[in-house]
Amino acid sequence: MAQEQKHPQEKGDRLIVNELLVAEPEPRNLAELARLRIRYCNFPGARQLSQDLDLILEQWQLTEEELFEQTRQLHHKGKVYRSASNEEQQDWT
Repeated sequence: MAQEQKHPQEKGDRLIVNELLVAEPEPRNLAELARLRIRYCNFPGARQLSQDLDLILEQWQLTEEELFEQTRQLHHKGKVYRSASNEEQQDWT
């Protein structure tokens, strides 16, 4: 059995996931969920976090394909991530 790895962003991502677990599927939340799904796809670790991402999809009654389609549309319409200074902020690492 391969050793489970710890993702360098996991601690901060856990805070986001905890917020998403009680949030509504609004545009920014959808984008956050999609971003985290991509980040942890096939990652050999963070199993509880990945399970919680699955749970959020279930709570929001979405498939991963539906999530990605909705977020593609959101990103096509405009910038989803903006900082206080109105500059685009992206974190896909």
